[in-house]
Amino acid sequence: MNYRKIIMPLFLAIFAFIALDCDKNKLDLEGIIASQSGSDAGKIGDTVYVKMKDDWTGFDHPMDIIVGTEDNTIYVADTYNDRIVMMNVAGQIESIRSVKHPTALGIDHLQNLIVCAQMETIIQGKTETVSAVYKFDIRAAGGQIANAPMSRILPTNNDLRFIDEVRRREYTGVCVFADNSFYISRKGSVNQGTYDPDNSILIFQKTVSKEDTLIGPVPNITADGTGLLSANNISSLTSFKGQGMDILVTLIGQNSFKTQWLQFVSTNTYTGYINKLEPSNARMMAVNRFQQPEDAAVDESGNIFIADAAKDSIFKFSRYGEELESFGGSSVFKHPYAVAVYNKVVYVADTDNNRILRFQLSTDAESK
Repeated sequence: MNYRKIIMPLFLAIFAFIALDCDKNKLDLEGIIASQSGSDAGKIGDTVYVKMKDDWTGFDHPMDIIVGTEDNTIYVADTYNDRIVMMNVAGQIESIRSVKHPTALGIDHLQNLIVCAQMETIIQGKTETVSAVYKFDIRAAGGQIANAPMSRILPTNNDLRFIDEVRRREYTGVCVFADNSFYISRKGSVNQGTYDPDNSILIFQKTVSKEDTLIGPVPNITADGTGLLSANNISSLTSFKGQGMDILVTLIGQNSFKTQWLQFVSTNTYTGYINKLEPSNARMMAVNRFQQPEDAAVDESGNIFIADAAKDSIFKFSRYGEELESFGGSSVFKHPYAVAVYNKVVYVADTDNNRILRFQLSTDAESK
């Protein structure tokens, strides 16, 4: 018997059946993104991030994106359009508010949106543009930012008496905690020989009268340090979910560790921040791992996402600082300045491409 004549047709028939079945059930992987520099360093097995369809466009250099803590609304700092855009998870615009050059956003559990932006003021008889921080009470306006009462947090009226400080200082980031206290990061050029350096993280808490009050700077943080526990040109602040006071800090100044996890501790001998991850044990803390990290986000599992504008990439790390499914590259992003995560979807402000992109793991896409 000629087994070859029998086996070959049978093999071809089986192969054709498998190919047909796979074609019917194949996952649409349009837009699967290779890890940085074309390597496989960002993959876990065959798991990669997949770009979701329908880019969100109509923006002009969006520089921040967050998801509301209470209403799951998406807020976009549409920077060059001088506005804040409220959207639902389907990408539909729900409300818009004009704000001059918004760059950083944070929201508390009372639906107060805190915005780092700009304002115009009269200095020595001339109109000048300076950095400012505003708060919008969205709950008071029925969930619509267009009509939300607005108040200015910084600079205060007293600050405006010190013209040089107001001119040189810029507010760059905001993060909010479970008790609705919040931090604001600030940068500037004067950081030595002063008790109030420009590079600082400012603590705000509510008084009995529910007014936002500046308590002072976070202590034991070096204004122009090039190592750990530094406030050298902070680009963003990110708090963790829950009751803790830990923060992620991204820095774009002269610093070897441009993303740092600051852990808040309180003991009999010390209360304040210490470094959480050791450079020798965590990939996230590798010297010069990042070039221009502009934002960070934390998902429900404690994974950390970093948007590096200079590397056109989103880096993902475990809570232990181990690198996971990083993705991006110049073919995907052009200077991404912000990242947010909600319900396993990663939202990226692809700033110089004037759009918001969404990604999900290929395993999550396959299960839907």
